Amino acid sequence: MLYRTHVTHALIAILLLAGLISSASASQAPDFTLQQPEYSLNLQQYRGQVVYLDFWASWCSPCRKSFPWMNALHERYADDGLVVLAVNLDQDSDAARRFLQRYPAQFNVVFDPQGKVAERYQLKGMPSSYLIDRQGKLVMTHTGFRTNDADLLEARIKSLLDR
Repeated sequence: MLYRTHVTHALIAILLLAGLISSASASQAPDFTLQQPEYSLNLQQYRGQVVYLDFWASWCSPCRKSFPWMNALHERYADDGLVVLAVNLDQDSDAARRFLQRYPAQFNVVFDPQGKVAERYQLKGMPSSYLIDRQGKLVMTHTGFRTNDADLLEARIKSLLDR
């Protein structure tokens, strides 16, 4: 177990150097409210929980791989305080809904067709994800989704969940 922890930390350091994962300087995550037809969602409502915030679109092929992984994250860690929140950026809501029919989400999905929230987070690619700690601090950003990164992302999430 100790060996695996050291290897995981070494791999995180390599990815940080390569720019695939960046450690944020623990600044406050930009707050936002998204009004949905059925409800309003505000990032502040998740204070006290760890938030994995993911921006996606129907045309994004890595998103097809990330959705099953995020479903698994949600299933494993929701009871420990993890919230997976996916923000769709499609202007065509039908395209987003077709994607969700094919790749169902067991986590929270909201829609930002004007990209106002994405703009606040300064997306560099698709998908882009942001890890926010229990105090609302942005502690990590990640661009793209590669299955090789999944263990490292999960290790970072587990460390924030104190697991």
